[in-house]
Amino acid sequence: MTDTLEQNYEKAGYHAKQTYGARPALVLVDFAQAYFDPNAPLYGGEGCAAAKDHAIALADAARAAGVLVIFTEVKYQPGGSDGGAFYAKVPALSCFDAGQDTQQLVKGLSVEPGDLMITKQYPSAFFGTSLAATLQFHRIDTLIIGGLTTSGCVRATCIDSISSGFVTLIASEACGDRASGPHEANLFDMSAKYADLITTRDAISYMQAPVAT
Repeated sequence: MTDTLEQNYEKAGYHAKQTYGARPALVLVDFAQAYFDPNAPLYGGEGCAAAKDHAIALADAARAAGVLVIFTEVKYQPGGSDGGAFYAKVPALSCFDAGQDTQQLVKGLSVEPGDLMITKQYPSAFFGTSLAATLQFHRIDTLIIGGLTTSGCVRATCIDSISSGFVTLIASEACGDRASGPHEANLFDMSAKYADLITTRDAISYMQAPVAT
């Protein structure tokens, strides 16, 4: 009898749960206006709108708990001379040219005193940025990640997070994509190999009392 996908992955030991650390940080990836503007080529619709609501709740809870909040943004020189092959591959990345309204952080989310903003040109929040060094300085051991899009910059950041030695948690309700297929497929794969999926409620509870679980 042929195994189901779930049975196949269970035999391989995928989706194993991790032990959370004692010093989490919240990373909110690329909540740019480009994903919320119906006239923009990167418009993500309801999936991104729902993710934003959960991201707002997570950011508020993190600040109240004294947990570091880190935003990321994509920003290019106009015309993308610093965007390399990624910018050449995806023309819609011109939405992130400096000075474009679509490059700005979406209304409803804001960088507050004590928060950090990491500027990047490529999918991962780690690639070519100071993120890893900053996290090490703050003695962070666990990252809670939400953002846009699930199949793009969230996934890339997730892989580099575990590759950099951080326990990686994906706040699944705070992740969004332009279609449910890529969203669900990438959540499944991240859960199998790189991260634990957690709800917004569970993320908030963990931030309020970050002890090993």
